Amino acid sequence: MSTTADSHLLTGAYALHALEPAEEAAFERHMAHCAACAQEVREFTETATKLGLAAAVTPPPGFKDAVMARVADVRQEPPPAVRAAPPRRRPRAVHWALAACVALAAALGGTAVWQGQRAHEARTEVRAAQDRAARLDAVLSAPDVRVASAPLDAGGRATVVVSRARDGAVFAATGLPRPPAGTVYQLWFDVDGTMRPAGLLPGSSGTVLMEGSPRAATAMGLTIEPKTGSRAPTSKPVALMTLPT
Repeated sequence: MSTTADSHLLTGAYALHALEPAEEAAFERHMAHCAACAQEVREFTETATKLGLAAAVTPPPGFKDAVMARVADVRQEPPPAVRAAPPRRRPRAVHWALAACVALAAALGGTAVWQGQRAHEARTEVRAAQDRAARLDAVLSAPDVRVASAPLDAGGRATVVVSRARDGAVFAATGLPRPPAGTVYQLWFDVDGTMRPAGLLPGSSGTVLMEGSPRAATAMGLTIEPKTGSRAPTSKPVALMTLPT
């Protein structure tokens, strides 16, 4: 390590403790006067720490093979201040250590992005569930609430609760037979003879806030549809009920 350019290229190896004692001591003397190298060492050290903390995450298939395949090809670039200086040949072990650090840092970056996306999705789902629960409670506790309930020919019982003041409707079912595999119960509002989608009923029982406004609807229906739901009914209704007024 006889030149400044060589010193700039050893930040990753230093962070991974891959230098010989003499090289490590010489690099530390260089780093004491080189802010760019000190910053890179901090970044590589943080990456290595995060990588250790992420060890509990199950890696995707082929992760190890992909990293090992990149080790022989990925090179570390020097900081911008010395990028123009032609690098001298480094020891093979140092080259491998730097390449591994870069490859693992890139992989960790992808994992961090994935984890961040999942955290954001989870927060969004929680907020949506809290909002649905609050609106459902508002309908059930409204002063003008109206309730209709009836047994179903297919088995079980259905109840619909409507609040015009809250502009919402709640559907509850018990004892319905399970829908065939790959299908789901779908709710509908009958608006002037046209069935408008009003959400899905998970499983064969439960209480859900119907989607959309019941203000213009006079009745509601329940059909069996493909698992993702339909824009219009594709089967005979399991239930047809007049909305209470």
